[in-house]
Amino acid sequence: QNEVEQRQRKVLILSQDSFYKVLTAEQQAKALKGQYNFDHPDAFDNDLMHSTLKNIVEGKTVEVPTYDFVTHSRLAETTVVYPADVVLFEGILVFYNQDIRDMFHLRLFVDTDSDVRLSRRVLRDMKRGRDLEQILTQYTTFVKPAFEEFCLPTKKYADVIIPRGVDNMVAINLIVQHIQDILNGDICKWQRGAMNGHGRTYKRPFPEPTESSS
Repeated sequence: QNEVEQRQRKVLILSQDSFYKVLTAEQQAKALKGQYNFDHPDAFDNDLMHSTLKNIVEGKTVEVPTYDFVTHSRLAETTVVYPADVVLFEGILVFYNQDIRDMFHLRLFVDTDSDVRLSRRVLRDMKRGRDLEQILTQYTTFVKPAFEEFCLPTKKYADVIIPRGVDNMVAINLIVQHIQDILNGDICKWQRGAMNGHGRTYKRPFPEPTESSS
């Protein structure tokens, strides 16, 4: 980003996973055995997440933590993030905390089949050096219950729900076009209203799904 000319429009992607808390020695020992719940809201450093996003919204240069998923630890190195025109912030619980949730101008919930989610997780964690039994035990003990208790209920906060995830090219193309409209100046600066989170103003609304949509 530091090599991009300031007159150029920029899009930034950040992950909630960068903001996992620093674990104690006891917690890290549990994590290495697959006995720590990384899918619980308390697993994230929400204060750091909120302050970082706030600074990004205000156009400040910030340092984002770097997390090592193999050792379950926050590295000393950070990623410097420069001001951007569009920020995409993704994660399983980005809508759970209201202070953070109210910062978003457009909320997208990617709705994917549970079997697909499980198969993706197995493949991902095996690449991280974990054995299948530990992966499945962690899934049934922590991941699935946390999804049902904390993640799935936040679906109601979404402005747009995207079924089938990456296979839904129609939805993806709409999102891409929407981002391009913002970058091209076709949509004026978004503003979130009072404390209730309503009152967004922009020239052209993002298409809302309807019962008759095909």
